[in-house]
Amino acid sequence: MITEIAILVAGAAAGAGVTALLVNRAHNARLSLYLDQAKAKAATIEHEAEKILHDAKIRAKDLEIEAKNAYEAKKQKLLSDYEERFEKLEQKERDVNDLFKDELKNIMLEKEELKKEKGALQSYKEELSQLEKSLQSKLEEADRVIEKSAGMTKSEATEIVLKRAEEEARAEIAHIVRKYEQEAKEKAKRNANYIIAQATTRYAGEFAAERLINTVNLSSDDLKGRIIGKEGRNIKALEMILGVDVIIDDTPNVIILSSFNLYRRAIATKVIEELIADGRIQPARIEEIYKKVSEEFEQNIYEEGEEILLDFGITDMHPEIVKLIGRLKFRASYGQNALGHSLEVANLAGIIAAECGGDPKLARRAGILHDIGKALTHDYAGSHVDLGAEICRRYNEHPVVINAIYAHHGHEEANSIESAAVCTADTLSAARPGARREVLEAFLKRVEDIEAIATSKKGVRNAYAINAGREIRVIANARLVNDDEAVLLSKEIAKEIEEKVQYPGDIKVNVIRELRAVDYAR
Repeated sequence: MITEIAILVAGAAAGAGVTALLVNRAHNARLSLYLDQAKAKAATIEHEAEKILHDAKIRAKDLEIEAKNAYEAKKQKLLSDYEERFEKLEQKERDVNDLFKDELKNIMLEKEELKKEKGALQSYKEELSQLEKSLQSKLEEADRVIEKSAGMTKSEATEIVLKRAEEEARAEIAHIVRKYEQEAKEKAKRNANYIIAQATTRYAGEFAAERLINTVNLSSDDLKGRIIGKEGRNIKALEMILGVDVIIDDTPNVIILSSFNLYRRAIATKVIEELIADGRIQPARIEEIYKKVSEEFEQNIYEEGEEILLDFGITDMHPEIVKLIGRLKFRASYGQNALGHSLEVANLAGIIAAECGGDPKLARRAGILHDIGKALTHDYAGSHVDLGAEICRRYNEHPVVINAIYAHHGHEEANSIESAAVCTADTLSAARPGARREVLEAFLKRVEDIEAIATSKKGVRNAYAINAGREIRVIANARLVNDDEAVLLSKEIAKEIEEKVQYPGDIKVNVIRELRAVDYAR
C-alpha cells in the first residue's frame, strides 16, 4: 500500500515535472518568437531612421548650396551697387573740385578787377576833390564880384529877396483863405438849419467823447514799485506786450495808460487790473494774462455785435463781420465813437428809406456796415472805404451795402434809395454840433501814419506809437534783422517820418529785436 502510494506520488511528481518542462519550453519558444519580431521591427525602424537621416543630410546639403548661392548673388549685387555709387561719388567729387577751381579762378579775377576799380575810384575821388576846391574858389570869387557890383553883401541881398517873396506869398495866402472861408460860411448857413432840424427830430443819439488815456486805481502806492519791477523789467514788458505807454508819476494811487488805440488801451487796463488782483506781476504772468484777456475781449465784442444786430432785426450776417461790428466800439473818428456813429446812421437811414419808399431793413444793414472798414484800419493798410468794401465782398454782402460804403465818401454814385439814405444819414450824424473834434482826429491820423510807416518795412513784426506820439517802438523779427540792420532800420523809419508826416517837436524811433529760444523738459 505504501509502495503504491509512493509510486503514485512519484508518478504525479514526474508528470508535474514533465508538464512544467513542457510549459517552460512553450514559454521560451513564445519569448523567442517575440524577441525575433522585436528585432525585426527594430531593424525596420533603424533602416527607416537611416533613410530619414540620409534624406535630411541631402536636404541640408541642398539648402546649404542654395543659401551659398543666394549669399554669393547678394554679395555680387551689393558689390556692384557699391562700385557704382563709389564711381558716382568720385565723379561728383571731381565735378565739385572742377567747380571750386573755376570759382576760385573767377574770384581771383574779380579781386584783380576790384583792385583796378579801387585804384580808378581813388584817382576819381582825388580829381573830384580838386574840382570841388576849384568850384568853391570860383563861387567865392563870383560872390565877391556880385557884392562889389551890387553894393551889398550876399546875406543882405538874400534877406531882401526873401522878404519880398514872403510879402507876396502872405498876400496870396490871405486872399485864398478869405475866399474859402467865405464859401464855407455860405455853405454852412444853407445846410445848418436843415441838418440840425432833421437830426434832432429823427434821432437823439448818445455821444461820449473818447479820451486818449485810461487810469487804473491802486489800493496802495506800493503797487507802483511792483508794476515797475526790478530795473524796470515789468513796466518794459507791459509796454512791449500791451502796446501802450504806462505812465507812473506822483499822482497817488493811480497809474495812467496812454495810447491812441482804444481797443489796445482797454485790453491793457483789464490786464493790469487782473495782475494787481492776482498779485503775481512778472513778464511771464503778464503774457499769460494778456492772452486770456484778449480772448475774453474777442468773445465779448462778438456777443455785443450779435446783440446790436438782434436789436435791428438782422440775423443773417457772417460771424467775422459781427465781430468787427463789436470792435467798432473801440474806434473813434474825429473824436466820435465809430459804433455810436454807425448806430445813428443805421437808425436815420432806416427812417429815411421807409419814408422814401425803400427797404428800411436793408438801409439799416447798409448803415451799420458803412464804416465797418474802420475796425480794420489799425491792423491793415488802406482807407476804411476800400477795406470795408473788400470785407463785405468776401462775405457776400448785398450789393447795396457795398455801394453805400463807396457812396458815402463820394467814390461812387448812390444807385438806390437805401444807399442815398445811408449817405444822408452819415452826413447828419457827422455834422451835428459837438459830434466830432478835428484836433483829435488829426492826432490819431498822425499816429496811425507813423505806425504804418514802421510796419511797412521788411522785418518789422509790430510797431507801437507811445508817449502821445512822440516815440515809436518798433519790434523787429530777430531772425530777419540783425543788430547792424536794426540801426539802419531806425534811420530809414526816422527819415520817412520826416518826409511824410507833419508833427511838432521830435519823434524818437526805438527798434527792438529779441530772439527767444523755447524748449520743454519732459
